[in-house]
Amino acid sequence: MASEDPTVQLAPAAPAAATTAARQPSLPTVTTPYEAMRNDEVERFRRLGFPSIAVTVTGLIIVLPYLPGDPTARAVFGASLATYGLAAVWFRWILRDPRRFTDNTLLVVGLAGAFCGCTAVAYWGVFSPAPIVVAAAVYVNCLDGGIRPATITYATCAGGQLGVSTAIITRAIDDPGIIHDASATLLTQIVTQIFIQGAFMLAFIGGRITRRVTYDSALQLDRAARDAARREALLDEIRADLRRAGGADVPGRFTDQIVGSFKLGMLIGRGGTGEVYDATHMATGARAAVKMLQLAYLADERQRERFAREAKAATALASPHVVQIFEFRAEPGQLPYLAMERLDGEDLAVRLQGRPQLPIGEVCDVVEQVAAGLELARIAGIVHRDLKPHNVFLAKRDGAAQVWKILDFGVSKLAESGGTLTEGVVLGTPSYMAPEQARGDAVDHRADVYGLGAIAYRALTGRAPFPSGELAEMIHRLVTQMPLRPAALATISPDVEAVLALALAKSPDSRLDTALDFAHALRAAADGALSPELLHRAEAVLAATPWSS
Repeated sequence: MASEDPTVQLAPAAPAAATTAARQPSLPTVTTPYEAMRNDEVERFRRLGFPSIAVTVTGLIIVLPYLPGDPTARAVFGASLATYGLAAVWFRWILRDPRRFTDNTLLVVGLAGAFCGCTAVAYWGVFSPAPIVVAAAVYVNCLDGGIRPATITYATCAGGQLGVSTAIITRAIDDPGIIHDASATLLTQIVTQIFIQGAFMLAFIGGRITRRVTYDSALQLDRAARDAARREALLDEIRADLRRAGGADVPGRFTDQIVGSFKLGMLIGRGGTGEVYDATHMATGARAAVKMLQLAYLADERQRERFAREAKAATALASPHVVQIFEFRAEPGQLPYLAMERLDGEDLAVRLQGRPQLPIGEVCDVVEQVAAGLELARIAGIVHRDLKPHNVFLAKRDGAAQVWKILDFGVSKLAESGGTLTEGVVLGTPSYMAPEQARGDAVDHRADVYGLGAIAYRALTGRAPFPSGELAEMIHRLVTQMPLRPAALATISPDVEAVLALALAKSPDSRLDTALDFAHALRAAADGALSPELLHRAEAVLAATPWSS
């Protein structure tokens, strides 16, 4: 079975049909948020091309010849409108090759539009609604391209308005506008033009700020997606290597060294920043697993803090359903390590590779045991934030019942910790991440309710709520849509669907309040005994955001 871990799809998918490719040229491959924004601008101008040409032709042939007003102003406005129409035709021709969409070509169209706007103001009147329409056009223009064409276009429109209005107010020329107010006082005219200039400036500043915020958001999401994909890709590579090696242990960089109370043996696992060794307690001979930071990250203060956070979070939770921590060290100037119980068994991801769908009874067992650990975390003010099948482990013990344990508190959130280690970067696994976490909002224990619900959805249906694919699209669906209806993927009762809806609700306030509440509700649904109150709550959640079809 293919891995469910997130990946970044850097190139757009091939066209769905040859006819689509023939109708419109393909956009360049997207490798950065800037290129994605530029491709979006190209597509927007393509779509606006024909309407702009149609409006120009309509104005020249049908409307303008029958309007009153100063003949000279009308002729100049007509010439500028024709010029803008020709510029629109030329620009659409240029966009046959998206690589020719540059700041210079954008400036040509912007200046043509600015000239048309200035002559429109002169013809309709500096005190008519025309300047506000031009200001709106300035805002739209400033959403695209670099700062140079946006600034020149804005300066041309604002300067043209200022020049014409000043000449009229000072009586240097007669007002040629169709709409004018000769009775207005000089002060009224001056104040009106000050407000119009303010509107131009706000349009320019607002457009550039909107563009910058959009770009920064895309950049932040791109970085977070790439970091998550890199971490999960490294884990996938190690799992594949271990499977190809038949599970044999291999020596690592710290093999045979002593850290704390433990002597390290063979390397048994490796992640993006850490390595896990088989270990033996020097005094008692007890087995353990010792996690070490890779040498490349020993000088990274943030990684050391996350390492300490994992140890602190897990140590605070004395539960059979959380991996037990024996000792750890993460002080500056010393080699950090984390000694934990040595687990034999398999994680849920491996189990699901052999059995893509689990029966409802087994899923209830997993959810109930994980929920018990999460309840202690909730009481302690700890949010795991990265629940997924890889972090839920089935520990097998001689002569004792198997037990599910929660692993990896490396990106957990501690209530008493000051500040953040993420600095605005979204951490977690997108396929199992709560919507508020994907948005970068503050999270509480209800994010773990969502994560546990996503795990149950995966175990019951055979696929994650939002399978890996193109990251931007996946995050958008995660934040705005419910996943595919579970009954469309597997034989699942309406009661179980209702409980999954309550766990996967977009708003934390609409979810079941705790992981234990989710576990109890799922067991009741499996037994056909779900309460009418929870059914009504699920109906309200699905009425607001239905299952995807």
